[in-house]
Amino acid sequence: MRILNRYVAREITVAVSFTLIAFLALFAFFDLIGELSDVGNGNYQLQHAFVYVLLALPGYVYDLMPIAALIGTIYALAQFASRSEFTIMRASGLSTGMAGRMLARVGIVMVVITFLFGEFIAPRTSEMAERWKLQAEGASISQEFRTGLWTKDVIRENGLTGESIGTRFLNVKDVSPQGQLRGVRLFEFDREFRMTSMVTAAYADYQGSNVWRLSEVTETGFSVNVTDISAAVSTKTAPTRDLISEITPNILSVLFADPDRMSALGLATYTRHLTENNQTTERYEIAFWKKLIYPFAVLVMMALALPFAYLHFRAGGVSLKIFIGIMIGVSFQLLNSLFSHVGLLNTWPPLTTALVPSMIFLLIAISALWWVQKH
Repeated sequence: MRILNRYVAREITVAVSFTLIAFLALFAFFDLIGELSDVGNGNYQLQHAFVYVLLALPGYVYDLMPIAALIGTIYALAQFASRSEFTIMRASGLSTGMAGRMLARVGIVMVVITFLFGEFIAPRTSEMAERWKLQAEGASISQEFRTGLWTKDVIRENGLTGESIGTRFLNVKDVSPQGQLRGVRLFEFDREFRMTSMVTAAYADYQGSNVWRLSEVTETGFSVNVTDISAAVSTKTAPTRDLISEITPNILSVLFADPDRMSALGLATYTRHLTENNQTTERYEIAFWKKLIYPFAVLVMMALALPFAYLHFRAGGVSLKIFIGIMIGVSFQLLNSLFSHVGLLNTWPPLTTALVPSMIFLLIAISALWWVQKH
């Protein structure tokens, strides 16, 4: 049985790897064609486009792994059926449960690989790709916003700890690809939303530990308990000033990132930040649960592939089975995306929104296995 397990695992792994490489080559080609229109913007040249496309590939590995697992497994099992190997395995005592466990062993390895790409590799390479392109074009991250970037922060008694004593609104004209903030404006309010100060700075650099160093600072303070107007407003300047804030470069980068390309840790951090600032979190909560559940779709897809091993070669060629597998994979991706939007519009529970597509296809896989065994 150990030899059989290794044989099946090897055949499926080779088929899935080949399928994944083929998909990556196809998507890379289309991405490169799409980038050609941007070649010539600033210093963005063809070699920059090649690097940008290569850095985007880990994200496609994460997205395409379930479909590659489905098609690759169907191909391997269809080959077993066409050569009557699967019939011999069943005659030797291989039950459906044992076949399922063989696929699950291979699938768990793919689940781990998918999780690693989605949590650690793809988020970093996607961010590197965007920064690489912005640097080559000489553009800034917030260039597309007419009034710059806006975000909200909580002012606490002891910097990051203690009771909330007010609210701060941060406006940045643009953010450099290196993460430097330019044209900074801070509007600070007390608990009753009375403005207490307005701070402007030419730029701000992150020092770590939630500390931003503002440069060329002008601060205008407003006293709410003074009746004399001339004394109620005060202005002072300073070459530098440190600002303690819950806003970090990672949080700022979220504002420009696709939630589906973020890590689960990044999504959890940003969701907590939004919750503390009384902002809506549904979109990021759905993305968080999808990030945790999506790798297990590999197991669901492989379960869907198992019934194809019971179909004799005369019931349909290998190419037909692969075509059916492609249609199933595309249907899963469409349903997964559809539920994300529908769940967001109807305020469904994020966990339910992320889990239902996989559960639907798992039920289809169980039903298909029951049918092929009965017939």
